[in-house]
Amino acid sequence: MCGTVGILARGTVVDPDVLDRATRSLAHRGPDDEGTVIVRESAPEPVEVGFGNRRLAILDLSPLGHQPMQDPETRNWIVHNGEIYNFREVRAKLEREGVEFRSQSDTEVVLKAYGRWGEQCVSEFRGMFAFAIWDAQRKRLFLARDPMGIKPLYYFQSERHFLFASELRTLLGTGLVPRKMDAVGLESYLTFGSVYEPATLIEGVRMLRPGAFLIWERGKVSETQYWDLAAGNSARPPSSVPRAQLEERVHAGIDESVRMQLVSDVPVGVFLSGGIDSSALVAILRRSGVQASTFSIVFREAEFSEAEHSRAVADCFKTAHHEITVSQEDVFAAIPAAVGAMDQPTMDGVNTFFVSQQARAAGVKVALSGLGGDELFAGYSNFRSVPRMERFSQWWGHVPGGVRGAVAGAFTSLRVESDQNRKLAALVRENGGLAHPYFLARMLFTQEQRAELLTRGSGADADTGGESGANAELRRMLGQTRDLDPVNRVSYLEARCYMLNTLLRDSDFMSMAHGLEVRVPLIDHRLAENVLAVPGAWKLSGDTPKPLLVSALRGALPDSIVHRPKRGFTLPFERWVREGLRDELEASIQRLEAGALGGWINGVAARRVWSDFLRGTTSWTRPWSLFVLERWCARYLEDWN
Repeated sequence: MCGTVGILARGTVVDPDVLDRATRSLAHRGPDDEGTVIVRESAPEPVEVGFGNRRLAILDLSPLGHQPMQDPETRNWIVHNGEIYNFREVRAKLEREGVEFRSQSDTEVVLKAYGRWGEQCVSEFRGMFAFAIWDAQRKRLFLARDPMGIKPLYYFQSERHFLFASELRTLLGTGLVPRKMDAVGLESYLTFGSVYEPATLIEGVRMLRPGAFLIWERGKVSETQYWDLAAGNSARPPSSVPRAQLEERVHAGIDESVRMQLVSDVPVGVFLSGGIDSSALVAILRRSGVQASTFSIVFREAEFSEAEHSRAVADCFKTAHHEITVSQEDVFAAIPAAVGAMDQPTMDGVNTFFVSQQARAAGVKVALSGLGGDELFAGYSNFRSVPRMERFSQWWGHVPGGVRGAVAGAFTSLRVESDQNRKLAALVRENGGLAHPYFLARMLFTQEQRAELLTRGSGADADTGGESGANAELRRMLGQTRDLDPVNRVSYLEARCYMLNTLLRDSDFMSMAHGLEVRVPLIDHRLAENVLAVPGAWKLSGDTPKPLLVSALRGALPDSIVHRPKRGFTLPFERWVREGLRDELEASIQRLEAGALGGWINGVAARRVWSDFLRGTTSWTRPWSLFVLERWCARYLEDWN
């Protein structure tokens, strides 16, 4: 696990001071080692390529794992962020073809695999990764990102430079990227509480999509999708495959993924909430003979504490259990550091900051997380509500326009203000151009609210189905789900939207802020293919939550864990925003129409969001999202507009 940065200069030079500064900005991601290199090429045109790396040593702790790393046979260079869990199998395959190795690191395996197989090497890897290779023979830059998008990779191109990095803030720090707000990214943030890929909050900076690789060659950039969760026959199994066979394939895949992700030369812990997903990891580890260290958040506010459940799991599986006691004062004191750790603004993630901080303090460098269990195994209420909303949308679309208008008008005039009713109003809007119900379910501010908040927009309209701006990407994803059943369609959208753009991104920068590597075994891409191949109805059958996952554990979890109310790592923000954080949020919202957001945000509308929260007609997430946006922009864009 590392932090990487690259600067490619065409017809000019790479400033070594800029490269060094950019590399040092990633020190929190890799406290164990640092390296930079500048490669100079003269033909077919003058090009300089600078690579920087900060290393968190997990595999091959020796100096042989140092990056940037060069292959002496091909003269190719690599910087790599992540872990290839099956690197030993890939290495053995390469050795059978006569390839020789000097280290025991997975980075060298990636480098040698590219040298042997070229861009097709990405199909061999199982893991989380974002890497860049300078191809010395072809004089081209090759970037690749893992299939599920666990590790981030940002890039920016100007007339004379191409830059990439593990973090957006690193690109800004080079001085080669203008600090300009991106209209599409801002509207995306207000829509969902995080910026949806490939957009970012900075104009011109993009994210490489999950399961894609990018090639820069002679100033031209091309991006290729090499894998997608819904693509291929894996998402549409033949009806002749017996249920028991499909389920056993999933069960075996879960065990394999958890065992495979134990590969490490340092201790491994588990984030334990006491829910099904994290408890499943502990159960499988125990079944494999591994005694894990577990970490749980415990609140002083008793009504929010899950200590009883996490302790029960820890006792059941005899883990070395660590409780992180969090009080209101602890949260308030850490908010500046937590917001400062955000590579892009997000309305979530503070909880991950706390548990990562404490796990690292306990000496753990690698932690397993149950992230993704809800998205793949149908753990959210969305898996039942969104298909119902889909059926309503299809029926409503056939109702004559005049009737739709009358019903929508009557509903809007009679409704009591609330977040839910605002979304329902969007669902029955007169023009009939409906957003997919999934996006309505995940929406933070409706299109009507965004129109009030923004003084200038992107031209996108996520509620009315326009093809400009951020909505074009949402439409593209919807197109990928056309052959999926309603439940699996929600699963795909959860994986590609909320999980990717909120959960995984937050997990990455909040854990890496403390030099902690978080692994997510439940979303191994081969396992995900097999889970999506199971008919959606099976994932909701009976009274057991997430029955496909629970059955894989073969009775290992006690009923008290399986059937307890769902919560997860949840901070009591509703109370805190009304009480101890009130003055700080109120002052921040007052500042929204000034500074970096001046000319973008309507202060009157922002203050209305705050007053709506105080009178109980909107949730804490709305003003909190505006607070985070203001603080992030003040830190990274202030005085630059």
